[in-house]
Amino acid sequence: MKILAVEDDAVARTVLRQALLRLGHESVEAADGQAAWELLQQNDTVRVVVSDWMMPRADGLDLCRRIRKRTNAEYIYFILLTSRDATAENQSSAADAGVDDFLTKPLDLPELWTRLRVAERILRYTTQVRQLEEMLPICSYCKKIRDDQNYWQQLEGYISERTGSDFSHSVCPDCYQRVLVPELEKIKQSAAAPTPPPAGE
Repeated sequence: MKILAVEDDAVARTVLRQALLRLGHESVEAADGQAAWELLQQNDTVRVVVSDWMMPRADGLDLCRRIRKRTNAEYIYFILLTSRDATAENQSSAADAGVDDFLTKPLDLPELWTRLRVAERILRYTTQVRQLEEMLPICSYCKKIRDDQNYWQQLEGYISERTGSDFSHSVCPDCYQRVLVPELEKIKQSAAAPTPPPAGE
């Protein structure tokens, strides 16, 4: 993966770069959140950011908030690198900013490896979901969906198989007026109509 390493300390940034290279990843670097944000505007292949928290110009949380506000862009997995205590307040601030995971200083290579493996799985899943949303074959008439085995099934069954979701059924206001109201009127008229007498009477 291409990973953006954001760290204002030159020595720590070098350590992070070497760790990413040892784990088989490509890295690009920035010295603060503002520089990282500018780099992301020119590079759409970065899928993971490993960023220090406390930095000049824009800190890690500022950077994460900017990334989360982007629209029509691939999801970026954000790992916050910090020497701060993992207090409830700090974790809440990071979660509110959109941080996905934490790494504490000094950097631990096995821990970094574990976090990046999780990131790879999450990003693979988000890519699949995005592709599914963009390329889902659906019948224009009955709204059935075609799966990978070329089998057409109801929308509810398709989603339930892949997510485990259950559905409750109702009727939207448009369909109520367009379909149900005319059907109810037909039933009322049929019930109010006089019954013809039997033949021969």
